[in-house]
Amino acid sequence: MKRIPMAVAAALFSATFVAYAQAPNDAQIAAIVVTANQVDIDAGRLAEQKAREKDVRDFGKMMVTDHTGVNKQAKALVTKLHVKPEDNPTAESLKKGGQENVAHLKTLKGSAFDKAYIDHEVVYHQQVIDAMDKTLIPSAQNPELKALLEKVRPAFVAHLDKAKALQGEHGK
Repeated sequence: MKRIPMAVAAALFSATFVAYAQAPNDAQIAAIVVTANQVDIDAGRLAEQKAREKDVRDFGKMMVTDHTGVNKQAKALVTKLHVKPEDNPTAESLKKGGQENVAHLKTLKGSAFDKAYIDHEVVYHQQVIDAMDKTLIPSAQNPELKALLEKVRPAFVAHLDKAKALQGEHGK
């Protein structure tokens, strides 16, 4: 079975945010936010079905619930602001990476699935937080979009902390 090393996944994810010669605009940020959340929703749904340990299944369920909520808020805001999310290389890369992660996770069972899922969640949430801090929040021009990003950031930090705790419980 083919395993995507976390370092490679991390480098690919980080590179997507460096790809901009200039800061992303609000429409591009909206697409990135919606895509990043959808990636975690898709992996969370799989974890709800396949995880061996209850706490990992519960974490997957929390990812689905929380990231669905963020996407609803983001979609409501862009509708209100009459901003259409603009596809861009970062959003496309996130989507592709998410599909590759889910495809990889589908090949795993039991504790191997749990470990790979949680390891990915730790890396993914750290990278999303870094992207929010270094690119998305500073680049957001609309005050309401910036406020939404700042509002949801603590949830991403809480997700990272929970994923790290699970990683410690289930062996690194």
